[in-house]
Amino acid sequence: MKRGWWMLAGSALSSFAIVAVRGDDATPDLRLAVWFGMLAPLVAALCATVAMERTYRKHPEDLMRMMIAAFGVKIVFFGGYIALVVKAGWVRPVPFAISFTAYFLGLHIVEALHLRRLLTST
Repeated sequence: MKRGWWMLAGSALSSFAIVAVRGDDATPDLRLAVWFGMLAPLVAALCATVAMERTYRKHPEDLMRMMIAAFGVKIVFFGGYIALVVKAGWVRPVPFAISFTAYFLGLHIVEALHLRRLLTST
């Protein structure tokens, strides 16, 4: 769970930094786009990390099955989230897409490193 707190803190601090670097140009639209771009990848990565740890501790043989199921859930979740946020007009599409892509890649790399650590710990 400690890893989850680090993921949350890193994501929040990087969002603040992105907005701070933009300075006066950081309109409320940009701030909202960065935060919405961070939110879904963060939630998905936190949930997947917790599920991986629990599954590995209780039934390591079921880890691959859980990850395949999580992949399917993530596809549906991300598709619905992007459609909702962009189609509802809550954010500007380009800053949101950049933020979403950056956090998606970064948090999935962290998730992959955690999986590697789990599997090599035995």
